[in-house]
Amino acid sequence: MPDMSASSESSASSASSATAPPADRPSADRGAAGHAGRPAERPAAARPGGRPGVANLPDPSTRLPEGWHCLHIFYRVDPAAVRQMSDDELRWGVGELTALLDPDAADAPERLQTTVIAGHKADLGLMLMDADPLKIDGIAQRVRASALGSVLVPSWSFVSITEISEYVPTEEQFAERLKREGMDAASDAFAARVAGYSKRLPMMNRQRLYPEMPDWPVSCFYPMNKIREPGANWYRLPFSERSDLMAEHASSGIHFAGRVSQVITASTGLDDWEWGVQLWARTPDAVKDIVYTMRYDKASAGYAEFGPFYLGYIHPIADCLEHLRLTR
Repeated sequence: MPDMSASSESSASSASSATAPPADRPSADRGAAGHAGRPAERPAAARPGGRPGVANLPDPSTRLPEGWHCLHIFYRVDPAAVRQMSDDELRWGVGELTALLDPDAADAPERLQTTVIAGHKADLGLMLMDADPLKIDGIAQRVRASALGSVLVPSWSFVSITEISEYVPTEEQFAERLKREGMDAASDAFAARVAGYSKRLPMMNRQRLYPEMPDWPVSCFYPMNKIREPGANWYRLPFSERSDLMAEHASSGIHFAGRVSQVITASTGLDDWEWGVQLWARTPDAVKDIVYTMRYDKASAGYAEFGPFYLGYIHPIADCLEHLRLTR
């Protein structure tokens, strides 16, 4: 369910894709003076209809123009590896990992959350977010290289980035939608709705790009796609129709404000699925309720494909390791 708040006036969280650089670039062998015997060419940006010049491209970087990188990684405990460790080795490993996965540590990524995962798919889950993807990957590598590296076996991971969905309307688009819904553009109610949305939009977009994690105990993560099947190909629909479908989807989501918070991350070209959906909830039944309710929306019922669900309970890493019986 990409961005249940895409067109809502709620403060429910979610998370603009970075504009891709032009596919074509000026040939590297074309110097400032052109080929011998020819006058120098005007820069591409100055030629009518010319391709953008290199000066218009962003500097090469692993960081995003806006937003954060995100990694969800899940581990299973290897009981055989645990049995091979002495009590002292296990205590050392637990202490090492407790320091490594402290979200308040000076070298911690911007966001770090640890969860005990329910069911057999995994035992421990990490969610990491930062502007630097190598800082995030560095945490995963340090876990692997730690004393408990042979005990915690990666079982699944998901790489993505935060974004502002293309379906999040601007103030002008929001006003046009209200008109289509029958509101009188000259009414005080119309002006109040638009003004309220305009005031909240920067805050909501910041939450999409740089999300705060609520202090709630329940986490649920799953990936999803929009399907491409004959007669049900999301990517063949005109934007206006897709936008309307997502507006309906958003209307369902706002009913769960205060019970469920979400961040939608983008993964097209980054991982095997197109989006990641991260939910936080006050209680486990709220996860079930929102997913069930929103599957009846046309955007989900007709066009959504869902991957594995990872339900977890959020705890500090020391408590997670104790729950996993890694303390003696």
